Amino acid sequence: MKISLALLVLLLAAAWAGRQGRSFRSSKVTCCSKEMFSYRRIPALRIKEYQYTSSNCSHNAVLVTLPRGMVCVDPQERWFQEFLRKQKKPNSISK
Repeated sequence: MKISLALLVLLLAAAWAGRQGRSFRSSKVTCCSKEMFSYRRIPALRIKEYQYTSSNCSHNAVLVTLPRGMVCVDPQERWFQEFLRKQKKPNSISK
């Protein structure tokens, strides 16, 4: 009986710690240093996802996930603004 109770407590503690770890990672603030910036146009097909960095960061940036890693881009870059506009457009169906 004592072993079962101890095992139950251990499993509950592990489950709680796992949830805490996941929420901690998701709230992690990621900032971009100057070395992380890419100043080249990135083809839209290569961009898997993007996320704006926190306003607490020293550089205003967007963290872009690519097939082989992540880079930071200036959100004011013309090519990135065009990318955003295309993402917001509904798909047109031609007849």
